[in-house]
Amino acid sequence: MIGTATLSKAATPAVDGHCRGRYLFLVPPPAATALPEPLSATRRATLTAAASRIVPHAFAEATRGEALISAIAARIQRLPPPKRRDFEMALDLLGNRWATLATGHHPLPFHLLAPEEQDRLLQRWSRSRVGALKTIVQAVRRLVLLAEYATREAEREVGYRGPFYERGAELPWEGPLVGIASDADPVARGSRSAAVPAPRPSPWHTDASSVGATVRAEVVVVGSGAGGAVAAARLAEAGHDVLILEEGEPLDAGDFNEREGELHERLYADGGLRATDDLAISLLQGATLGGGTTVNWMVMLRTPDWVLEEWAARHGAEGMSPRDLAPVFERIEDEVHARTVPDDAHSPNNRILLDGARALGWATRPARINARNCLRTGFCGGGCRYGSKQGALQVFLPRAVGSGARVLASARAERIEFAERGGAFPLKRVHVVLTQRGASPRTVVVEAPVVVLAAGAIGTPVLLQRSGLGGDAVGRYLRLHPTSAVIGLFNQEIYAAAGIPLSAVCDEHLRRDANGYGYWIECPSMHPALAAVATSGFGAQHREVMLQFRRLGSLIALVRDGADQELSNGEVSAARGGRTRIRYRLGPRDAQHLVEAIAASARLQLAAGAMEVRTLHTSPVIVRRERDLAAISARRVGANDVALFSAHVNGTCRFGRDRATSGTDLHGERFGAPGVFVADGSLLPTALGVNPQETIMALATIVAERVAARRRPG
Repeated sequence: MIGTATLSKAATPAVDGHCRGRYLFLVPPPAATALPEPLSATRRATLTAAASRIVPHAFAEATRGEALISAIAARIQRLPPPKRRDFEMALDLLGNRWATLATGHHPLPFHLLAPEEQDRLLQRWSRSRVGALKTIVQAVRRLVLLAEYATREAEREVGYRGPFYERGAELPWEGPLVGIASDADPVARGSRSAAVPAPRPSPWHTDASSVGATVRAEVVVVGSGAGGAVAAARLAEAGHDVLILEEGEPLDAGDFNEREGELHERLYADGGLRATDDLAISLLQGATLGGGTTVNWMVMLRTPDWVLEEWAARHGAEGMSPRDLAPVFERIEDEVHARTVPDDAHSPNNRILLDGARALGWATRPARINARNCLRTGFCGGGCRYGSKQGALQVFLPRAVGSGARVLASARAERIEFAERGGAFPLKRVHVVLTQRGASPRTVVVEAPVVVLAAGAIGTPVLLQRSGLGGDAVGRYLRLHPTSAVIGLFNQEIYAAAGIPLSAVCDEHLRRDANGYGYWIECPSMHPALAAVATSGFGAQHREVMLQFRRLGSLIALVRDGADQELSNGEVSAARGGRTRIRYRLGPRDAQHLVEAIAASARLQLAAGAMEVRTLHTSPVIVRRERDLAAISARRVGANDVALFSAHVNGTCRFGRDRATSGTDLHGERFGAPGVFVADGSLLPTALGVNPQETIMALATIVAERVAARRRPG
């Protein structure tokens, strides 16, 4: 222990803000911190009763059921306080005798109702026109399914093979391909019998150091994902003294143990439970070192030309025409080794998309992924244990550190204040809380004239609002690419948990209307816990679907939202008690595109040979033949009527000319806050209609180079 910080290696000279080339994992010392109160007896009884109806198989043995409830209760305790209070309130309302009476049941607490009446209540509330009742059921159902299907018992029962590194390749679509490797190929080639490699160490060395109450830098970058890591690397390589702040844990290759439940909680925002306020859309945002690039499925897609043209026409974008951005995209693709997936590397799940789309005559193509020697393990969503994924962890953070940047992990930026006024780059103070599980927080102040915000489309606007730098359109125009899925049952094994998760794209319907809005279809990785949450229902019918796990294939349909161009579909706002409000509603045209997207995905599954296809509606539509597709059009897609999620969270601080409808100017600088820039997905003026990783990297490059051109280092 040195000073007040426990450090990862022997001490080096103290940091005063000018010590260069340090990579700092700050670990506050252990301390007696007040843990949240355990679940009350009443809440635990309600949870136990609900779980016994949602996953009744887990309660066939008393000890297994008790272990499940203890695991759920422990996870609730580990949640951020606002999220924990939400789940406790959901249990209180579900267990309230007057709530059961008001919805047509006996005036008894939920846990005292007969099992068949508990089932009826859960079914009725999940389909209610009262949004709060649907939200309560979704909250409890989600927690129970995530916990149960991450257990070893449930994994074995559904036929899940478990971590790749413990067993090696068992299927033709995982592990190395036979042949000689080429730089044009993102996939590992060699012998199929090759041993599973050990975790690759990070390409930097961690130096220990102590950090005082004040840290100084020329540029502080908040966030280490596709925006933050790229901006930091560009600025550090231009000679600036850069400090990167990352709220998430500093997990690395050896920590990526390919255990879905553990990593979902540790690598994603809000312990993997971030969602809109009504729980209608789950938001899968990376919250770890490397941000979304650590957990995404690697696909690299350029911003479509017509989207860039819309930015110029409607938002005044300058220097971002297709011709302007072509060399930026080429540079990024070279840096991250973006290469097209070869035809012999697709998994059966991706072959569903490729073969089904071609049978229908729809446009489809193999994807380009940012990978080098990919082992096709299927665990991309839990971090790459083998260093194959060429994102922030493998490319841009090492480059930033190699040029003198420093990184503070487990460091939450709370607010920004101006220490000076006047001039192009007045000094700011960023108040930062250093955190670690089980340890007391410690506050430091980072002083820098330039602040680059790359905390994502939730974190960036909230930080501005809590700093008194909100207003205008900050927090508005949230864009999510609302996504649903269809699940197909096949005669043969699909095993969508293995292989490259996303190696093909169908963009036949991307420009569905005259303004360039529509939807596209991709393949997801499918592991038991998240698959269970996505699958409709509970009880025996839900279990029947999960027991077919190895023969299930899944397609996701993503909507380019914002077709109703004058609507602000969603907004993000800072609320009291550390809470963040996330509100979102589909516009009428977006809703229609979603209905069409679900039907098109089901049709594609049939064309690929599915025996039956089910949607994710609360009461799923079962499709066995072409004429069954019409039933999808008759279903509602309002909040919690169909399972929706998004890994693309953008907008909320978009660039533009008009302060009333934009958060930053055309250079990414916050209106009225000189020296405060945005370089993440919140900067996007519209939804993209493609996965945003490459676009965010390009915008971060442009913003960083504009900052560097305006301010000389030193």
